Parts: sequence; C-alpha cells; structure tokens
Amino acid sequence: MSNPAPSHLAPSTSPISYDDSRRATALLGQISRVFDQRIVGQAPLRTALISSLLAGGHVLLESVPGLAKTTAAQTLASAVGGSFHRIQCTPDLMPNDIIGTQIYNYATGEFATQLGPVHANLVLLDEINRSSAKTQSAMLEAMQEKQTSIGGEVFKLPRPFMVLATQNPIEEEGTYVLPEAQMDRFLMKEVLTYPAPDEEVDILERINSGSMTAPLSAQPISLPDLEFLQSLVEKVYVDTAIKQYIVAIINTTRGGGPRPLPNLSQHVRVGASPRGGIALMRIAQALAVQAGRSYVVPDDVKALRHSILRHRIVRTYDALANNVAPESLIDAVYAAVPSP
Repeated sequence: MSNPAPSHLAPSTSPISYDDSRRATALLGQISRVFDQRIVGQAPLRTALISSLLAGGHVLLESVPGLAKTTAAQTLASAVGGSFHRIQCTPDLMPNDIIGTQIYNYATGEFATQLGPVHANLVLLDEINRSSAKTQSAMLEAMQEKQTSIGGEVFKLPRPFMVLATQNPIEEEGTYVLPEAQMDRFLMKEVLTYPAPDEEVDILERINSGSMTAPLSAQPISLPDLEFLQSLVEKVYVDTAIKQYIVAIINTTRGGGPRPLPNLSQHVRVGASPRGGIALMRIAQALAVQAGRSYVVPDDVKALRHSILRHRIVRTYDALANNVAPESLIDAVYAAVPSP
C-alpha cells in the first residue's frame, strides 16, 4: 500500500493472473461508485465494509445515532446484486422472528416452513444490543454455522452470507451487552466518528439536491462476481514471515510474543484468540487484492488493526476505570513487534 514490499515477501510466480487482477480492479471500481453516490467521506468505514465482504466475514458497526450506519449497510447491499433484509432488534424479538418458523396449513393438514429474514445474502441487524440474549445467540449461531434449524430440519443460508450489526454505545436502558465470545464472531468492529465540517456541508448539499435518494446510476456487481473476488482473496500469497508476524502480534496481546510488553496485565485481562490472527490474515489478503497485489505486505497487517482487534481484547477493571482505550493498547503491541 504505502511502502514497496520487500522482495522476499513476494512469491516467485504470481498466484493471480493478470486478467483476473484486471477484472478484480474493475469490479472494485463498480462497488466504489455505488458508495460514492450514497456515502460522504467515511473512508475507513468503506474500507472496512468492502474488506469484510471480500474476506467473507461479519461486521459490527458502533456509533452514536445519525452517522449513517444503516445507510452504509444498505449501500453495501446495493453494491452487490444479492438479497437484503433488515431486522430491527427489540427486546421482545424472538429467535423464530429471525430464523423462521413452522406454520400449520389447515387446508392440507401439514406444517409448512416459513424462512425468517436471516435467509438473505446481506442481513442488517439494527441495534443488536436491544435484542435479548436468546435472540442474539440464535443470530450468532446462524452467523457461525451458516445454517438455521427449524422444526428439526436444517436450512442452509444463501451464499455469500454477511451480517452487518449496529449498536449504539450511549444508551444502556433496555440493552443487552454482547458477551466477549459472541463479539469474537465478528471479523471487525468499526467505530464511526463524526464527519469533518466540509463533509457535513456536502451531506446537506446532497440532501438538498436530492442526489442522496436518487436511484443508483452505478451498476451493482453480481453474486458470481462477488464469489470470484472472494476466491481471489483466498489465493493471495501470505509468506511465512508474515504469518509469524501475525502470530507474534496476537501472542503479544496475551502477554507473550518476542518482546513482551511490561505491565500489560494491568490493562489487558484476556488477549486476542487464534480467531484474531485468522482475521488479521484474511483482511490483509483482502487489502492486497484492493491494492492490486497478489501477496501480503506488513502494511496490510497494520492497516485495519484497530477494527480487527479492538473487540477481541478484554480490558481489566483498572483500564476501564482509567479510560485506557483499546486502540492505544493495540498500537503499543504493534510498536513492540518488529516488522518482517
């Protein structure tokens, strides 16, 4: 991305053909044009969403209300020509409302299965922390297993399948905090910030001119196109030195690694799991594809480190009381681990 890669990290022959690379660039351009029409600024959010989509993972979006979390999720769905369902979470939402149920047909005297809204390519779970623990676990099971069970029968979820969940950090009444084990199922947790003043002026101008709600002029990519991009991400070469670098980072969050951080245990109760290492590698591969590269460089592993690791590090009560940000702990870990 920024620095040219050391030659020892590149494979002797590229695992991605020139034609495939050109096709990927064209498809990513299509996705970008859809975002340009609907989203102002929010470059980190755009990168996080597209990278997760390519890596085949789920995203948790957190911000105060009104920062276009729902718009971003709908835009991502618009960029991919698949099915999209939105589920507004409430405390009385039941698992059957999400996964589906069996309905008795009096005319035939048989039960018919009615699939729930989770059976879509992209599912937006608005305010996931408003739903009860029972409903959250049903949704997270669907995310992990890529299937639902209704009346003893298993139904596969469509492919590709991606969940975008949103949560509001400031409201606590009537919310159910996601447990750490469930947070870990999300490939990334993206925290949105307020737009810059000039971007906010741009938003008002677009609203005023009606361009924000105008029909999309950009053409979405098809599901086979998306599956092609996802298969390309898996082909991206990851050198052993990069894998060792990722493992060293993950181990440093647990108090180990090549250069353990002194006093880390004062701030971190539980470090990142192996799932965190897999997420770092997958997202690095997705970023390489977006950069038109067929191999991973250290910058790819660093680029989205906050989004990948912030929800995988459990802080101590002292760290929470002293407002030690997970991002500062992640930066300290990266500073301690030498780059390959």
